[in-house]
Amino acid sequence: MTTGIDARLDRIGTDGSYVIVPMDHGITLGAVQGLKDIESTIDAVTRGGADAVLTQKGIAPRVHENKNDKGYIVHLNASTTIGPDEQDKRMTGTVEEAIRAGADAVSFHINVGSNYEPDQTAQLSKVTETATRFGIPVLAMAYARGPGVDSADPEALGHAVRLAEEVGADLVKTGYSGDADSFQHVVESTRLPVVIAGGSRGTDRETIEMVRGAMDGGGAGISMGRSIFQHEDPEAIATAVSGVVHDDLSVDDALAESGLALEV
Repeated sequence: MTTGIDARLDRIGTDGSYVIVPMDHGITLGAVQGLKDIESTIDAVTRGGADAVLTQKGIAPRVHENKNDKGYIVHLNASTTIGPDEQDKRMTGTVEEAIRAGADAVSFHINVGSNYEPDQTAQLSKVTETATRFGIPVLAMAYARGPGVDSADPEALGHAVRLAEEVGADLVKTGYSGDADSFQHVVESTRLPVVIAGGSRGTDRETIEMVRGAMDGGGAGISMGRSIFQHEDPEAIATAVSGVVHDDLSVDDALAESGLALEV
């Protein structure tokens, strides 16, 4: 790892832990709740404690004035829910374009176990090679997805995060295995910091319990999109998540301090 990568990892995290809010879903889902006025959402989540936000390169002009001096990550591949196969992520940008867009890091999605795994692995490897030359960290979004693959199986998740390390990523995001004990195996499968995805939105308590479980299992934080940017109060839920990740709060304390404890 280079000095540049270390320095930029500091820009997207806090003392080695990460609260990242991906908002690249506009290309996947369209302009859903929280993404139409993405400027306000970015302002809210970064005021609430998010270390970094993540978008596709074309949204960069809408990010910088609203991110409250927090980090910025540009995502480099995508697919849509109305296309022929959502798992078939295709390149949408390059490391050089991300740098020109003011990114502190880049991210790349790979579905381990899918029919597209071989091509996505090769593409991720090329991304990490280029990013290393420029001193830019790579967040690999390495999911266990494909025919016959259980997306919450700790063995499959452990394989996915190890693949990310093997091809040169600096940070890895994956699914949550469901409990702290099984997630510990996932974390121990790599030396990379492991952050969890959020998936579709649940209740506030479910979200914070998942974050607490991941941290108890040795995780380094979260990279949650819809659970945060689609919330009625993105700042409050970001505050609760940050309280667990950065301040080691309990579920009840995180909900109380964010003002979300009265949720029914």
